[in-house]
Amino acid sequence: MAQPPIFWPVAAYVVTSIVASFPVAAQLPDKAGHPDRQAAAIEAQMTDTERLNMVRSIFSRTDRTATPLPADVVSSASYTPPIPRLNVPALRETDGPLGVSWVSGSRKDGATAFPSTLAMGAAWDPDMAYRVGAQMAKEARAKGFNVLLTGGVNLVREPRGGRNFEYLSEDPLLSGVVGGLGIRAVQDAHMISTIKHFAMNAQETGRHIANALIRDDQAHDSDLLAFRLAIDIGHPGAVMCAYNRVNGAQSCGSKALLTDILKTQWRYPGFVMSDWSAVRGISDMTAGLDRESADENDARPYFAQDLLPAAVRDRALHHRMRDATRRILRTMFASGLMTNPPKIAAVDPAEGKAIARAAAQGGIVLLKNEGMLPLLRSARRIAVIGGFANEGVLSGGGSSQVQPVQGPAINFPGNGARHRIMYHPSSPLAAIKAKLPKDAFVRYDQGFYPAAAANMARESDVAIVFATQWMTEGLDAPDLSLPQGQDEMIAAVARANPNTIVVLETGGPVLMPWKDHVGAILEAWYAGIGGGEAIADVLFGDVDPTGRLPVTFPASLDQLPRPVLDDSKDRARDLASQSQTIAGFDVDYRIEGSDVGYRWFARKGVKPLFPFGHGLSYTHFRYSDFSVTDGPQIMVSFTIENDGDRAGGDVPQVYVRERAGKPGLRLAGWSKVVLDKGQRKTIRFPIEPKILADWDGKVGAWMVPAGRFDFQLGASSADAALAATTSVASRRIK
Repeated sequence: MAQPPIFWPVAAYVVTSIVASFPVAAQLPDKAGHPDRQAAAIEAQMTDTERLNMVRSIFSRTDRTATPLPADVVSSASYTPPIPRLNVPALRETDGPLGVSWVSGSRKDGATAFPSTLAMGAAWDPDMAYRVGAQMAKEARAKGFNVLLTGGVNLVREPRGGRNFEYLSEDPLLSGVVGGLGIRAVQDAHMISTIKHFAMNAQETGRHIANALIRDDQAHDSDLLAFRLAIDIGHPGAVMCAYNRVNGAQSCGSKALLTDILKTQWRYPGFVMSDWSAVRGISDMTAGLDRESADENDARPYFAQDLLPAAVRDRALHHRMRDATRRILRTMFASGLMTNPPKIAAVDPAEGKAIARAAAQGGIVLLKNEGMLPLLRSARRIAVIGGFANEGVLSGGGSSQVQPVQGPAINFPGNGARHRIMYHPSSPLAAIKAKLPKDAFVRYDQGFYPAAAANMARESDVAIVFATQWMTEGLDAPDLSLPQGQDEMIAAVARANPNTIVVLETGGPVLMPWKDHVGAILEAWYAGIGGGEAIADVLFGDVDPTGRLPVTFPASLDQLPRPVLDDSKDRARDLASQSQTIAGFDVDYRIEGSDVGYRWFARKGVKPLFPFGHGLSYTHFRYSDFSVTDGPQIMVSFTIENDGDRAGGDVPQVYVRERAGKPGLRLAGWSKVVLDKGQRKTIRFPIEPKILADWDGKVGAWMVPAGRFDFQLGASSADAALAATTSVASRRIK
């Protein structure tokens, strides 16, 4: 039996040690010299017109821009022209959280479509995040790009959020560590990686006008902590600010976010770019914005028209423009792109698909199994129902959408390019058939009519239902039900045949009114170009399911901090695309504060449908010898043993549940481990001290209180298999 692949030398990768390994220091310098000095030397030779060239970019969608572009510009998100006399290359940017973006079809070429970012979070595997990031960067460079707009680390605060599939998790440690390694891989490839969307960008409804309300300490202990950890680990060259407002200020014009926190408290040396259509004026530069992205998308090109005349009159603004220019140049030197230009080459579809398939395998979560899985190859009559499983696997919509090199299996045009529904050509049905002997009888039904699906299930030994939830940038889900009557169809199939397996392809959590009536449930997310094969690998036990939930699945909307999605009285079908002239509205994140997801459920004492960190294996693991000790570092130690009857993988998780008398559940660390039958392994890692701390705005630092700390070790946030207690000395962490 094949084990889940481990791609780095260490089988059990201790993820929290990454945080300790990479200091807060700035990005790695170019071999030719320190990037600060190099940037200052170039900037000092620039004219103000050349500086303006650096702090704005052109929308480079060749099918939409009104700006003349050089012949060698590839249709993409953004282009900054070069400055040849100073040997400053052009910046060529592509969307990239799931692979080199399709640009809504304008470029007419393909790239590897990787699993959704949420699936990467479900893998709990920083090694895999690095490997996927490296392959994305390789393909982006092969297409001529040197900037990859990736690195989404916003926390999943709103389970109905349309872009949740582009984010990693609801937890700051998981998001920060896994996100940081993906960013680091891109930077290591001599590209600029972004980190986005800074900050509190949790819903699509009203994303240009929504005002996120949150206290400073709450933000620092949740969303901002995820960004800080990912920046410390990944050293992204650029931070992309968000569309929404935070405590009244537009994110891209927030001095508190961009200057006070990011550049002053965190000493971030890179540059801040706006999201597309997110700038309100040159006052945003004064607040800390360094670049207006694709300026013709804004109400008008503010920097191009207003910045130089204003800078002539305002010495402070002129100084700020020069600082912004130096920051952009510094990032270019630090990444190595000045001396390592991309080279056009063909993308290897087989290489990319192999990595995408392995990533999908690691992120698939076995939610429920009553002896149904793994499937026996001796099964003879199998019904496969729904989800266009005969064609491919679903992808999310929006700017992140990738067209595979092979082209889409299905491409439904929507209301605008961002609402295009695309299925990648990786058919689960074909992959299932390939695992079975030739005399097996496998039938497929589209699942459009519950009665027809139930009849096929009744005549089969096993029914495998594929259920989908399409999500996209620009739209939030109205609720967490499966759309288009799929819940009713699954219930009908389960009534006809209790040997029903449900495979979910969703952009986030969904409700499951049929959960108690089916034999097994797999969450496959948006599984990418190798997704169909990866699903079959797990169904038949060729790969042990090692994915664990990166988000809580609620049992009902009433369990959420906001059962009703906050929106405007002027709500339109796609409020995200409406201008800022529509009346804004508040989204009150002070309700849960830093207690996002599982922390909220623990605080309220509410049992979810499936808890954060949950996931089953085909084997069994036992934990022992759990201890936590204080010293120069706060160290965790425990032993894990595979006492089941086959090889498999596990993700043991350590949580702090009380800190110096203050209750509250927080993920403190984990390790993804693959063990042979009967194998034991002792795991040791340091705890990131910020996880044990609270933000103190008066001193501008995270403060760890002295006292007794209680920890638990288990297979999920709801599993306290073992407990440990230690006394911790106070700490102050900048």
